[in-house]
Amino acid sequence: MNPFWSPLVGRLSPYVPGEQPQIDGLIKLNTNENPYPPSPRAIEAIRAVLEADGDRLRLYPDPQSLSLRQAAGRLHGTPIDHVFAGNGSDEVLAFVFQGLLHHDRPLVFPDITYSFYPSYCRLYGIPHATFNITDAFEIDLSLVAADVGAVIFPNPNAPTGRALSRDRIEQFLRDRPTTLVVVDEAYVDFGAQSCVPLVCEHPNLLVTQSLSKSRALAGMRVGLAFGQPGLIEALVRIKDSFNSYPIDRLASAAGAAALEDMAWFSENCRKIVANRDWLTGALQDHGFQVLPSMANFVFVRHPRVQAAGLAAGLRARKILVRHFDKPRIQEWLRITVGTREQCEALADAVAALTSIL
Repeated sequence: MNPFWSPLVGRLSPYVPGEQPQIDGLIKLNTNENPYPPSPRAIEAIRAVLEADGDRLRLYPDPQSLSLRQAAGRLHGTPIDHVFAGNGSDEVLAFVFQGLLHHDRPLVFPDITYSFYPSYCRLYGIPHATFNITDAFEIDLSLVAADVGAVIFPNPNAPTGRALSRDRIEQFLRDRPTTLVVVDEAYVDFGAQSCVPLVCEHPNLLVTQSLSKSRALAGMRVGLAFGQPGLIEALVRIKDSFNSYPIDRLASAAGAAALEDMAWFSENCRKIVANRDWLTGALQDHGFQVLPSMANFVFVRHPRVQAAGLAAGLRARKILVRHFDKPRIQEWLRITVGTREQCEALADAVAALTSIL
């Protein structure tokens, strides 16, 4: 251990993101990126900033990200004081954990879920516990104990892709009005129901979203949160104590333009859902069990071929998928939905591998 490290650093087990190798001809289906380019309006908005207002890059951006938050508010019919913007949804979540989830009573989340949650808890010293998802890999909110401080879960869940209905979440909000509920909607646009329409009615609800997935802006790092002003103020106070300017001029312009281009958004989501349905059928034809997914990925297992071996065999064929070597899911793979051509290449590769492994 480095002698200059603080005790905290030595205790951390950091989140491990999906790898980003630079390999020619790679089919990258391991990090749930959108396989299609972003909205042309987003690209044009970036060009406009550089060409018409490039000199202003020497100045700090708007610390309140007003244009981006206004676009998000218009899209969802939400007052601007109910909207927060941050440097990707992971930063937004970091502020949420710091500002809203650190209490005497534990924070709880599913035992199989986004693995950044326990990393945040370790970083910020947040007491936490898990509740088991069902054998069908579904989140059952009735399993959340009565004495918790807060609950967070993705909807759809990651890495399973399974989603809860908005009605079920709203019932939980009504039943537990003193429990803060954070719904992480990174993948909501591929078939699930958003809970943003509920935030004006429920002061114990915060919803986070990302422009990385359905808006194809993972490289711009834009995340959002929706909640009542009291919750949003907590995030602003954390932000302004950490980094007053998290959204740069290019990201703000691109994000606002992407949120406004609903025609592109609808067509992009339609293509990914169609590719997901095709990939699900193809994998089932090759003997895979595929969980019903409402995300831009599928969670799959083969009854006789080990997941680690499949992942290694695919990598040898220049196809990356995600394998989580963790209890209950070590025989499952998470596969991002790519273009139709990428999905076909994956299907051909697993057909070959399952015949020899």
